[in-house]
Amino acid sequence: MDSGNRTAAAAPDGPDAARDEAPPPRQPALELLVHGVGGTTPEKMLGDPRTVLVTGDDTAAVYRRAVDADAEQHPEDHRTEPIREAYCWCNLTSGNGARALWLILLPFMVANLAHWMRPAAPSGHRGHRVYDILVRLLALSLTVLLVAAACEVALDLTAWQCAGSAACAAGKSWMGFLSPAQGGPWSGPGRRIALAALFPLLLVGFLWWLSRRTWSAYESASPPPRRPGTSRDVPPAQRPALTRRGFWYGRRVVARLRAAHTAAGLLTIAVALLVAAVDHDRRAGADGTLAATGRVLLTLVLLLAALTVWIVCRTARSEAEPDEHRDRFLVRALPFAALGALVLSAVHTAWARPGWVSGDRLPGSGAFGGIAVFQGLLVLGLLGTAGFLQNAARRHGHGDGRAALKGFHGASVALLGCGLGGVLTGGAAQRLADWLDDGATPGRPGAPIAGPPVLLSWQASVLPVLLVVVAAFALLAGVQILLVRRRVEPDIPGLYDKQERPDEQRARRIAGTIARAGLTDSAPVLVGAVCVVTLVLGAGAVAGAWLTDRAPGRATEHAPVLVHTAAATAESLGSWLMGAGVLLLAVMGWRAYRDRSTRRTVGILWDVGTFWPRAAHPFAPPCYAERAVPDLTWRMATWTEENDGRLVISGHSQGSVLAAAAVWQLDLVTRSRVALLTYGSPLERLYGRWFPACFGPAALTGLHREMDDWRNLWRLTDPIGGPVRLTCEGGPAIDLGPLRDPLAFGRTLRHPLPAQILGHGDYQSDPAFEETRAELIARLGSSVPGQRAEEGPAADR
Repeated sequence: MDSGNRTAAAAPDGPDAARDEAPPPRQPALELLVHGVGGTTPEKMLGDPRTVLVTGDDTAAVYRRAVDADAEQHPEDHRTEPIREAYCWCNLTSGNGARALWLILLPFMVANLAHWMRPAAPSGHRGHRVYDILVRLLALSLTVLLVAAACEVALDLTAWQCAGSAACAAGKSWMGFLSPAQGGPWSGPGRRIALAALFPLLLVGFLWWLSRRTWSAYESASPPPRRPGTSRDVPPAQRPALTRRGFWYGRRVVARLRAAHTAAGLLTIAVALLVAAVDHDRRAGADGTLAATGRVLLTLVLLLAALTVWIVCRTARSEAEPDEHRDRFLVRALPFAALGALVLSAVHTAWARPGWVSGDRLPGSGAFGGIAVFQGLLVLGLLGTAGFLQNAARRHGHGDGRAALKGFHGASVALLGCGLGGVLTGGAAQRLADWLDDGATPGRPGAPIAGPPVLLSWQASVLPVLLVVVAAFALLAGVQILLVRRRVEPDIPGLYDKQERPDEQRARRIAGTIARAGLTDSAPVLVGAVCVVTLVLGAGAVAGAWLTDRAPGRATEHAPVLVHTAAATAESLGSWLMGAGVLLLAVMGWRAYRDRSTRRTVGILWDVGTFWPRAAHPFAPPCYAERAVPDLTWRMATWTEENDGRLVISGHSQGSVLAAAAVWQLDLVTRSRVALLTYGSPLERLYGRWFPACFGPAALTGLHREMDDWRNLWRLTDPIGGPVRLTCEGGPAIDLGPLRDPLAFGRTLRHPLPAQILGHGDYQSDPAFEETRAELIARLGSSVPGQRAEEGPAADR
């Protein structure tokens, strides 16, 4: 695996020529530092308060020390130490207060993650196409669910139920002009809900604007050009995904999906309006132009919905090269056609209909059950497709026994996204209904309004059971920590100098940190258990709502007392839990907008969840890696080309993932001149297990073979980083560890105060870090720079 001299130039012919030739001049080396989650300052990364901007902007930039501003002009000053630069990308996720609004997009982000969690089957396998379509349809259903919930809040609960009820509208002056008792121009049911449709329309417009705003800032960074003669003989579609030039350029895909999802949201509002009007016309026996127009408009909306689904299914990522194809007129015109259909539907619904009064619930509110069933079928389809892909991966030798949930993690995460979307939408509806009914219980006899759809009450009743499951696993996790701590504790003193005085409390604390860090590897078990319970109870909630058409408390009134009490308690508690979840996100968003430290904490969540491009959902939070990876790739490619030097890229935590992804994007000649130093890296522990198609053992092994060298430092006390677990032949091991943490067990002459347990941070304080860094830099310095690609065929390999 030693590739240090792969690109060395051939020696001149003859011993005399070899003896008389002067040694090649020493070229400078560069160390490029990439920070991890949470971010830091360039001054702290470089250990110097005086830094200068090399390239970049306020969002992401490369810095170096002021004394090294013109280091390339004086290579003799860097014979023993490389030029050091720091790439700071924290503002991509936590710099702007407006990004706190992305919290409402959490279900979309989770659905987008499911797209990248497929098993590592061969790239040409037909199961990938099926998997992609299923995930994109599930993402589309989440958009429809969000807009349907907005329609439930604005059209049904507010304009249809509360405004149409004198008891509910009493005391609400802001709703007086909608009350039928006042007989105003907007008091008719059709006009009330047509006016209320402005709220979900604004929501769809906001999502469209947010996606388009981040589209130009994140998805538009182009990759650097490849050197002539450095492409593989393997077709682009069969290369590892992260080596393809178009992987981090999702501009056109996001544009196409944004058009489809915007149209889907607008059509959802149109359906909510038309169903109410058509239902009244049917009940009233209307057989004139108005009824015929409603049927025609409903048919038009359904045809546009079918076209939207077709576009979503046809949209696919083109990763071999950056996708610069302009969208077809059909895709560009779809949102405008949907908006036109919505306007016509609003006019039709607002048309005067004598004798039309609002009833208990808005017609069509039972669609929530259909959405839940559709999502459940998609999740089951994902489970079957994932199993198909996993079997194909094993047959071709790409199987990974460490993959989370045996390869079924993508479907499990997709189910969690659906459940999270149901909690947020249902919680908003439940809390608004409780606020509108002035203390009464919606749906109960004597209540001023009927309340939200029955299904939402059944889904709320599931939450306490899920919390019991999570609490049970928390208890088991506590037991596991105790058992691991007791097993590890006797071995802790033996890792340190025997002259240090034994300290049982110190050993117990270190062992406890190791035990807690190991819980990360148990996360798939918790996710799997929660998903199984969610799927079973979710199916039971849909069945209960359809069979009884009553909330759980009322549906069990004639059941045994214990059953009725449990059902009523679960319904009430679940309703409050759903509302609490919505309020919690709202409070976090407000605090993140006002407080920079809280904003950075929220940003850490996106550091992990938004690494991947928006391949399934265009309204998900934007992918910062589509800016960061091209930045790093451009910097490495241009520096090595201009200075004919070699480079070490050093990444901590999430920075190590960005560093590896950037090295993958380099051409083969440049890649062979780059060494990688990772520490606290989740490359295998998290990304390799949860995203095996891109970070599985085969992909990481190929990366190591094609670059100069790689070292990885890790600790047992680190809950995020770990070994990369690659088997190297003919070269030094990649993994160096586990490192001792803390560095000293007790008080010594060198450490008079107790050494801190560092866990995931401050790897640079360990002497092993400096030794490993010096080894890589010396290795780069001892290698002769390779030929330029234009000078000969040796570059093409």
